[in-house]
Amino acid sequence: MIEIPKFTGSKAENYQLCVKQVEAMIAGEPNLIANLSNISALLNQALTDINWVGFYLYEETSNQLVLGPFQGLPACIRIPLGRGVCGSAAAEQTTYLVKNVNEFPGHIACDAASKSEIVVPIVHNGQLLGVLDVDSPSFDRFDETDQAYLEQVVSILTNTL
Repeated sequence: MIEIPKFTGSKAENYQLCVKQVEAMIAGEPNLIANLSNISALLNQALTDINWVGFYLYEETSNQLVLGPFQGLPACIRIPLGRGVCGSAAAEQTTYLVKNVNEFPGHIACDAASKSEIVVPIVHNGQLLGVLDVDSPSFDRFDETDQAYLEQVVSILTNTL
């Protein structure tokens, strides 16, 4: 059984603990779905003021992102590349930090409660694999600290592939 620590420190301290947990949880485990499931569960425990955290996986045959492991309310199943925050971050293979999703052109509202969002693309050897998506019911929830640590989590994941 995996023991989830208490995340009671500062944002940076919680992320540092979370990164160590991610490294320990997925070390030696080759199954992508198992790793994505545990990472989304861990992030759901570690992050405050969020209402959805999970993964969309790239499906090359349809050129879409398809819903993967997540924590939160039911979500959109398919997102075309280039559409919404997730599809745009995937298409450009760059992190999107959106302070107000209502101002994002073409935003896809899977959960009307979401007000801000961060999406980190998962790229391995130049190949898009999917995205890590985190939503918050508060405006301006995510910042450069979130971006740096969530990109680190994704880097740990891609290093196990």
